[in-house]
Formats: sequence, C-alpha cells, structure tokens
Amino acid sequence: MQVHFGASAARPSACALTIGNFDGVHRGHQAMLACLRERASARGLPTALLTFEPHPREVFARGNPPARLATLRDKVLSLKATGLLDHLYVHRFTPAFAALSAQDFIDQVLVAGLGAQYVLIGDDFQFGARRLGNFSTLQACPHFVTEAMPTISVHGERASSSRIREALAAGDFAHAEALLGRHYQLTGRVMHGKKLGRTLGYPTANVHLPHRKPALGGIFVVEVDTAAGRFGGVASLGKNPTVDQGDDYKLEVHLFDFAGNLYGQLICVRFLAKLRDEQRFDSLAALTAQIDADAAAARHHLSTLQRVSA
Repeated sequence: MQVHFGASAARPSACALTIGNFDGVHRGHQAMLACLRERASARGLPTALLTFEPHPREVFARGNPPARLATLRDKVLSLKATGLLDHLYVHRFTPAFAALSAQDFIDQVLVAGLGAQYVLIGDDFQFGARRLGNFSTLQACPHFVTEAMPTISVHGERASSSRIREALAAGDFAHAEALLGRHYQLTGRVMHGKKLGRTLGYPTANVHLPHRKPALGGIFVVEVDTAAGRFGGVASLGKNPTVDQGDDYKLEVHLFDFAGNLYGQLICVRFLAKLRDEQRFDSLAALTAQIDADAAAARHHLSTLQRVSA
C-alpha cells in the first residue's frame, strides 16, 4: 500500500475509490474495503481510499473535539494490515477544503485529482459545503460508477466508530473487540517524562498522544509490542491527578519483566481489560499501594489468559 500526503502526491490515471475517515478501521470498514477490492478487480483498477486529517469534526468543534479511536499512524497500520488497498490518500482537512461545494469536490478531487472510475461509499455518506452532497449527487456524475455499501451488522448491531467509542468509554472491551475484529490498540513514541514511576518502583514508558482526547481512560491490563519483543503490563491513560494539575492526557505503561531503554522507540500498546477508573490519592504512599494492587491484578489477568490459550 502506497501512502500519499497532500496535493503534490502522484495520482493514479484511474482507480476504484472509497472515501471516509475510517476511524478505527472496524469490521464495517473492512467489509467495505473487501467489496472495493472485488469491484476493482473486476474492472482492472487499483484500489484507493481518500481519508482526511485531522478528523473533520475536530475542525468544526475545536472547543470540544471528539475522541479519536486511532492516530493517523494506527489508521495507516490497520489499513495496510488488511492487504486490500493499493493507495491511501491523506488529504488535509481545512475550513477552505470544507467550503468546497459538492460539485467542486467531485470535479477537483475525485475526477481531476484521483481519476476515479468507480466510487464506493457508505449508505449515509455526505460531503461538500453544508454536507449537501450525497449518493444521488455522486450517482449523477458521468465520469464514474457509484455504488452504496449497505450497513454491516455484527451480532445484530451496526458496526460504527461511535459505538466503539461508547464501548471503550464504558470499559466494555469484549463489545469493542467484536466490532473492531481485534484488540483495541494505540501506537506511539516513548518520550521523557517526570520519571516519578521509577522512584515508586514502577518505571513507565510515557507514550506520546497526538490528540487531545483519547477514546478511553483509566487503568488497564495491556500487552506491549516493542523492538525487544512483547511484554505484559499495566497502563494508566488519563490526567494523573495525584501528581499533575494540567488537562493533558497521558499514556504511561509499566512493562512486566522488562529491563532496557525505550526512549525514542515506537511501541504498540494493546488494551486487554480495564481494572478501574482513574482517581486522585492523598499521598504517594497511597498511590504506590494502589499501583501494587493494580500490577498484581494485571499479572493475574495475563496469567489467566495464558492458561486459557494454552
């Protein structure tokens, strides 16, 4: 899969295209990409996805942006893992781009820009200024064939990014995983932090989060993929109210049975279960006692999973 950024990216002479945010690349998205591959193969066309960064809702709701399921890096990794896309086009979403009329979007982006000959969209897809463009608008364009993908249901429920956000926020990982088709995960680079964890006996990897609001928060059992291998661990995702007063969210991960330096490395944190909500403690001693309990609970959960899979 080739990834292209910005207007200067090389464009195909023709493609079978789908369009959307694809936040989370859930099972509905996966089904759409499989359908796109089938339609593209029948036409002898490469497959392409046009997606946007930042998420359009972050532009329209700057004061209260929605939670993001995936960073751009995680979205690219998940899309690549499907093996169904030849090209990924990441278009910067700005107020000026949002102001394009539906017809200008078709003419400038889909036809002149991407050479779309076949377009597959979700049945609720809207586009262009004031979201006036829809399936009928695309279907009227003579330059490409347009089809709508019906809703994909998982156990009788529509697979959607918003429903996955709700499940993660509630700590319902089994529900989120059923809709995603995999464990929920975040990938990021390990940054230097206050190094308080090592003074408490629990050194942590502080993972950079590029978005203001994650889709979940609390204390979690995790598996972490690093350059040195996979390790179980316990993670905190939140504002760390015991030692910090700011509003920034932090992902801090303690890896079990690991000794080494992860600074500057990319690691993938896979969330397996939620232990509890974040809380403020009156002392570092109380915080340490709770971390001891969290670590023990996480180790027990991981050992149970190992016995079940053996």
